Amino acid sequence: MVDLIDLVQTLTTPHPLDRYLELVRPTLTVRQLRAEIVGVDRSTPGSVTLTLRPTRRWRGHAAGQFVQIGVVIDGVRHTRCYSPIDPEGLGDKHIRLTVKSHPGGLVSHHLYRNAAPGMVVDLAPAAGVFRLPEPRPGRVLLISGGSGITPVLSMLRTLAAEGYRGELTFLHYAKSPVHVPHRAELESIAKAHGNFRIELRYPRRHPEPPRADAPVGCTEISGGGHFDYDELTRVAPWFADAQTYLCGPPALMAAVRRVYEAEELADRLHTEEFTVALAPSPDAEATGTVSFSASGVTAANNGASLLEQAESAGLTPEFGCRMGICFSCTAVRRSGCTRNLRTGETDSDPDQPVQLCINAPVGDVDIAI
Repeated sequence: MVDLIDLVQTLTTPHPLDRYLELVRPTLTVRQLRAEIVGVDRSTPGSVTLTLRPTRRWRGHAAGQFVQIGVVIDGVRHTRCYSPIDPEGLGDKHIRLTVKSHPGGLVSHHLYRNAAPGMVVDLAPAAGVFRLPEPRPGRVLLISGGSGITPVLSMLRTLAAEGYRGELTFLHYAKSPVHVPHRAELESIAKAHGNFRIELRYPRRHPEPPRADAPVGCTEISGGGHFDYDELTRVAPWFADAQTYLCGPPALMAAVRRVYEAEELADRLHTEEFTVALAPSPDAEATGTVSFSASGVTAANNGASLLEQAESAGLTPEFGCRMGICFSCTAVRRSGCTRNLRTGETDSDPDQPVQLCINAPVGDVDIAI
């Protein structure tokens, strides 16, 4: 069968077979993975939950992993990474993604405004190492903030579906109750699983008395401080014996890391980042020239990431997450030195692949795009 497909691909040159099949039906593909949007829910302010029906090449995901979604906006195809919120399982018929519309977020804003049933998007297989281990740990602590809820929600739902018998606490930070996606489901899980604790925090709100109708195992607290050691010991006094999974904004990530490093428990903390936390930049001004040798384009180095400088120079390199997760924007650095914007480390070995979105040139650099 594979040989027959290869033969047809050759006969349909210069375009792949899927380019012809999509003219018949967008989801009719042989090799490319796509998905049709079959459900749209905008009940959470500023977010949209999409239910997707993938084509038959979809092989499922592990709880905590992400997928790349591709959409065409003004004639240009853009891709971004989002984490399914479903429990893991091979061959699922549908997957759900909750997308927060971020300020300046081209794809997230487009999906929030325009996603509708019948819309077809590109879909990449699930990837990422942020996932639950096998066998499951005896104690699990899940910590998230804002849109970082999505991968840990998948973990929570997976453990609930498996009838997990260990101790579990889910600690989530949000602006207010209405900004917690799938809050009713969280309460339902707390009610159904006596060994699960759901802890919801709203630091920006004025203190309010506890809800009289809150289900057992679900606690909401408004006002008060942000994450610290005392909060950790309140919600999970056994945290030193647990495996902890963290995803959220930079301030929350940094606060949790400080506690775990001070307790010498960094090996028990597993993280996923949806934003780039930049390392301190040297005081020296950007110098030199960036050469995009495969395109014959050069530009003065302005200190921004290689991806941003390539786009400013009129190039359109492939990219996905723009934060160093998906590796879609990897290109070869022919010569020169680059600085990793996340770690601050520099590297000048020739002919090495670098991620354009999280590396910036240091002096003259030649990139093969």
